[in-house]
Amino acid sequence: MTVVANPVERVRARVGDALFTKVAGPDGDAARDRIHLTPGPRWFTAGSPIRRVHADAAMFVGGLRALLLQSLHPLAMAGVAGHSGYRSDPWGRLARTSTFLATTTFGTAEDAQAMVDRVRAVHERVRGRAPDGRPYRASDPHLLSWVHVAEADSFLAAHRRYGERPLTPAEADEYVAESGRIAHALGADVVPETVAEVTACLESYRPELEATSEARDAARFLLREPPLPWPARPPYRLLAAGAVALLPPWARTALASTRGSAAPSAGPRGPSPSVPCAGAWARPRAATTPGDAPRLSGRSRPPRGRRRAGPRDRTPGPGRAPRRPVPPRRRPASRPRRGSAR
Repeated sequence: MTVVANPVERVRARVGDALFTKVAGPDGDAARDRIHLTPGPRWFTAGSPIRRVHADAAMFVGGLRALLLQSLHPLAMAGVAGHSGYRSDPWGRLARTSTFLATTTFGTAEDAQAMVDRVRAVHERVRGRAPDGRPYRASDPHLLSWVHVAEADSFLAAHRRYGERPLTPAEADEYVAESGRIAHALGADVVPETVAEVTACLESYRPELEATSEARDAARFLLREPPLPWPARPPYRLLAAGAVALLPPWARTALASTRGSAAPSAGPRGPSPSVPCAGAWARPRAATTPGDAPRLSGRSRPPRGRRRAGPRDRTPGPGRAPRRPVPPRRRPASRPRRGSAR
């Protein structure tokens, strides 16, 4: 658990820990420690562009954009609709995806390759026919390339707009080359190495893309029916609006009928302070002991019966009339005692 002393930050940390559990699964803390604390060489060095991008809060927006964009390929969407269980177990699918990204980005080379091998074994079993009768298989190198370029373009677009430290053009090209190593390992055949090549590759897929009923259903689920409690939906709508705003215009047009309340919004530059744990995969859990962990039951306001320190501000707000002064209470005249002179 994240340990902080400030009461407001303490609440945000608790929300962050809960969100990380949803994103990473019930064993997320143990998996995070294993990824970071296991000694050995890594595929990517500390401070590399791929680590900066995948550790940033903008990955929430980039991940949503990638899912929306990927859904426009009918064969890729048919595989997702038929095998992924994104409706019956959305958090489980998200946990598996986030663990894959964390392991290949931050884990040892041995663990990264083992994770890729497991995913490739699953891909070999995912096959079928799309509603239009065309066969598909998840191990198809052409489909793997589509999934990769949609992710790389989305992660970079979100980081460019909302990232804490946006990449330079040279670093963005380096990110594309680094993420391509994972795509090659998964079996993709066409893997761009620069941002310009990503843009050209996306354009080459456009004749194959279509907003099928499965794609519209997935977009409706992501934008209108997220598996979240009602109090969490307003901030989620902000993330969804950011994802929709970053889509290419042709993709927004294709999915316009399902966009709903997630209207395009430019959004501010920089990470959202309401998403405290987006980069939690990027570091091991802080080591604490029960003795030095602060209590989580502290109050952020004085308890009843105790007055606030300092004078109370009675300045009227804008548009409100000043309060009328209350005249002092007059004490009644005391009666004279019996037998005393008047």
